[in-house]
Amino acid sequence: MKQLHALVSGRVQGVFFRASTQEEGRRLGLAGWARNLPDGRVEVVAQGPQPALDALLAYLHRGPAAARVDDVAVKWTAPDDTLHDFGVRY
Repeated sequence: MKQLHALVSGRVQGVFFRASTQEEGRRLGLAGWARNLPDGRVEVVAQGPQPALDALLAYLHRGPAAARVDDVAVKWTAPDDTLHDFGVRY
């Protein structure tokens, strides 16, 4: 199991990016969270099997219909065993 840490920039706040990422993460069986950052980006942490993480990463590059994704900066980190579901953080 791996953990993905992504910072998504573009028009990604106010367009249901966090909620749709939560839905996609849950659909893929991942644990993690998404939250807005003060600088306008969305931060996403997700962990699970590599194929599911790859599918989430592909989703982060396009986002929901109203979003415009300009960049996705990705780091791979060690999993956090305190994560058990996929949620939205505030």
